[in-house]
Amino acid sequence: MYHRLKRRAHQIVTPPEEGDRASRVFDQTIYTLISLTSLAIVLETIAPIAKFAGGFFNVIEVVTVAIFSLEYVLRLWTCTENPDFAHPVWGRVRYAFRPLMLADLLAVVPFYVPVIVGVDLRFARVLRLLRLLKLTRYSESMSIIGDVLQSRRDALISTTFVGSVLLLFASGLMYLAERDAQPEGFSSIPAAMWWGMVTLTTVGYGDLFPVTPLGRGLGAVVALLGIGLFALPAGILGSAFVEELDRRRAGEPEARICPHCGEELHDDEGPSA
Repeated sequence: MYHRLKRRAHQIVTPPEEGDRASRVFDQTIYTLISLTSLAIVLETIAPIAKFAGGFFNVIEVVTVAIFSLEYVLRLWTCTENPDFAHPVWGRVRYAFRPLMLADLLAVVPFYVPVIVGVDLRFARVLRLLRLLKLTRYSESMSIIGDVLQSRRDALISTTFVGSVLLLFASGLMYLAERDAQPEGFSSIPAAMWWGMVTLTTVGYGDLFPVTPLGRGLGAVVALLGIGLFALPAGILGSAFVEELDRRRAGEPEARICPHCGEELHDDEGPSA
């Protein structure tokens, strides 16, 4: 009886199979609660609405946290039904550190921290918006984004590294060019990095800008490099989105990742020992 109940609970909290009505109702309920509590968190920052419906918002908060907490416990309890997490202790520990489980934990921690500590931590209330991370599990759109980022992680990491090097190099040169003319704005390389980030991203707030001829020439070059630099991840993600959408329309199976090495497996391969 115990094992049958545990297996059924695992089927409900995992992605629903065809015809599993209980699992689909569970997913839709969690999705609705995520949307409802996120809307309540936003509306309660409006003073007149918070004064009028404060009690209602508190009820929503308590109910959703209770359900999210129960969901987290159920996932942790039933994860041993998965052969990859079969060990009753270490299997659950490894499962608890999966990204989606961490997102589930972050969804409820901001509620319990003020209760346990006994202090009204205002920032913890804002952190409740981290519950939106749970949508990754229940929203197909969010899952597409996750798959795209996963498939292009190496290219994005390389682009980020190049951007960081360029930011440091440009900030260092601008510090040398402008430190005498603007000792307050370009007092150090870290201070110059604000200008470098604003310029590379082509935002251009205008609160800090070069005034020397050398600094202005350097700024023009950095601005042009920024246009090309930030076009790279846009192109990478754009092509990845097209490939992912085409794959899903064609009904191809999702790529399987080896739990040991993290490499993509083909249909005729299994996890390496």
